[in-house]
Order: sequence, then structure tokens, then C-alpha cells
Amino acid sequence: MISKPLICVPILQKDRKNVLEVAREAIKLEADLVELRIDALLDPDPQEVIHLMEEINYPLIATNRMREEGGYFRGSEDLRTEILIETADHADYIDIELQTEEKYRSQVVSVAKSTIISYHDFQRTPHLKELMEVVKREKEVGNIAKFAVMPQNMQDTLNVLEVVNQTEDAIGIAMGKLGKYTRVVTPLLGSPITYASLKKGSAPGQMDINDTREIIEKLMVGED
Repeated sequence: MISKPLICVPILQKDRKNVLEVAREAIKLEADLVELRIDALLDPDPQEVIHLMEEINYPLIATNRMREEGGYFRGSEDLRTEILIETADHADYIDIELQTEEKYRSQVVSVAKSTIISYHDFQRTPHLKELMEVVKREKEVGNIAKFAVMPQNMQDTLNVLEVVNQTEDAIGIAMGKLGKYTRVVTPLLGSPITYASLKKGSAPGQMDINDTREIIEKLMVGED
């Protein structure tokens, strides 16, 4: 029997009040996880972030996304990763990019309870062999592999599904309208987490949490 995936709602708000408002709404709608995008905060001081996590008081992914992969953090790599290290005890998962310099990445991985090693390409979808290599490297580093890519054709989306199907604990996302369906199909192939929005998504093609849950549940009933 297929395990039910965790549905995660990303929070990309600039201040405490709005972060908590989105978190409360996500919890009310029974999201399994929330993702705190630290890079979106105007004040990413580690102690302030920790207080925010404590106020949210819910299963949480901490992410401080680098600008090269669609994030907003403007400080140094040393500071970006130090924030993750200092807040790691308060997060169920830490998301850190595969392309993060190894000396920084290894420090984050060593203190995290569990890690999501991520890769993003907002322009294209690498060929199947290249995607498999990315995921292999991610799995060598952390607990869960994640890749989000931009498909140019239907074959690109099928390649995303193929990688997830062949890899344990892999989150694969084909972004945009063309790849939207992958967000509800990859859970059938074993993806442990899928991402959904309350209103405006954090990535192209992200679906509403209620629609995401309803479609996945219907597909899983059919699969069983």
C-alpha cells in the first residue's frame, strides 16, 4: 500500500504577523507541514527566527533559499548557513541546496534532525541521466532528495516521474502549468512530501492545498 504523502505549505512572508497568520491558516486546513522560508523574512536574526518557530509550534521545514535557486537571501553564504545551523534544533527538516559549498553544507547537515537536499532549475529540465545523477548525489548527502525543474515538453514531465519512481525518498516536481500534474502523481510513486499553497503559490504550478489533498486521495483510492 502506498504511504500517504505529507502535504507542506510554504510560508513566504516578510514579518512575524503575516508568517503566523499563514501558519495558522495552513494548520487549520490540516497541512502536515509548513515550510518557513527564512530568506523571505526582513529580519532573519536567528533568535527571532527561533521565537517564530516556537510560536508556530507545528511540524516544520526550515529553508533559507539562496538567490541562485529562486531565494531571497541577500547575505553571505556563511551567514545564510549559520542561520540554519542555529535554528536546526527547532525544525523537523532543514532544506539545503545541493550546490551549497560543501564546507557550509556539511555543517548544516551535521546538526539537522533530518535533511532535504534540493536542486532547482527554473529554466529547463535536465536530461534523465543528468537528473538521476543529481538525485544520486543528493541522497549521498542527506535524507531526502528534492528537485524542481521547468519542463519544456511532456517528455520532461515524464522524466521527472521516472526519477521519482526509481528513487526512494525523492521529491520530484515539474514546475509550471505543463508539470502541474506531477505534484499529485509523484506521491503515487513514493514521493514523501508534496507542496501546496493557500492562495498564491511559492513556485510555478503549485496547487491549492484542498485541491491537492482531494486529488491525491482520489488517486490513491483508485490505486488501492
